[in-house]
Amino acid sequence: MPTLNLVQAVNDALRIEMRRDPSVVVLGEDVGKFGGVFRATSGLLEEFGADRVIDTPLAEGGIIGAAIGMAMYGLRPVPEIQFSDFIFPAFDQLVNELAKLRYRSGGQYAAPLVVRTPFGGGIRGGLYHSQSPEALFIHVAGLKVVAPSNPYDAKGLLLAALRQPDPVLFFEPKRVYRAAKGEVPEGDYEVELSRARVMREGADVTVISWGAMVHEAEAAVLLAAEAGIDCELIDLRTLWPLDIDCVTQSARKTGRVAVVHEAARTCGLGAEIAALVQERCFVHLEAPVKRVTGWDTPFPYALEDDYLPRAPRILRGIEETAGFIA
Repeated sequence: MPTLNLVQAVNDALRIEMRRDPSVVVLGEDVGKFGGVFRATSGLLEEFGADRVIDTPLAEGGIIGAAIGMAMYGLRPVPEIQFSDFIFPAFDQLVNELAKLRYRSGGQYAAPLVVRTPFGGGIRGGLYHSQSPEALFIHVAGLKVVAPSNPYDAKGLLLAALRQPDPVLFFEPKRVYRAAKGEVPEGDYEVELSRARVMREGADVTVISWGAMVHEAEAAVLLAAEAGIDCELIDLRTLWPLDIDCVTQSARKTGRVAVVHEAARTCGLGAEIAALVQERCFVHLEAPVKRVTGWDTPFPYALEDDYLPRAPRILRGIEETAGFIA
């Protein structure tokens, strides 16, 4: 079984699906001849040609608007937004058009497209290349939101997303594009959307994360184990629809929950998870749900390591949660 990094796994998934389904087209800034700024679409133009791998102008609203029209008329477009920070010019198309197509047409129309975009910090990109806007889209009915943390999941989740009938925002953690490596099966397989993965079973504290922060959370959980705190670690994988059964089953078992994400704290997905756990697991909880997150500031350049929830800060959150006594 070959060992791939995350960006290679994404490329492999796109290649497999484009070979299998001639209606799949890729479009975006520099996705063709250049192969994408992170090389996720490298080699696709040479294999599939300019009719299916389309270099576009630098106009995110146009990219998504065109992709919506393609999807409504039978194609399966995969638009790439070069950095998730630049998705905001397309916000109206995504929120007011794409997310509402099935509802406004009474189920007659759908737009099966997958928007790929790198997100998060960790590459010294500063405030315009490091944001994590996933919660903004989770708030919108009609969109599915996915954020893999490793190559195996990235390939399987992307293939699953490309084959279902609704729009998906596929957030790729660029910090670990090449740092996260693992065995990835050759050929075709899917990872089910809306199903979280329990990476480590434990009895004391449930730790929930996604994307690049899964790796920091895993490091913190190992440090906690050395201190005698037995953590259960969950990688959400699909952020919405959320695998609430997995989350609540673990919360009821441990009675203590910490949520880790690098997006800003206020109105982040961690807040929604905390509310869901409180609603469903209140009588089982032995401590308040802890959030270990980015700060409510623009993403800094010089202080990137202070903004991101690194393992030592996550460990402190775990220790506070484990040690809470009412």
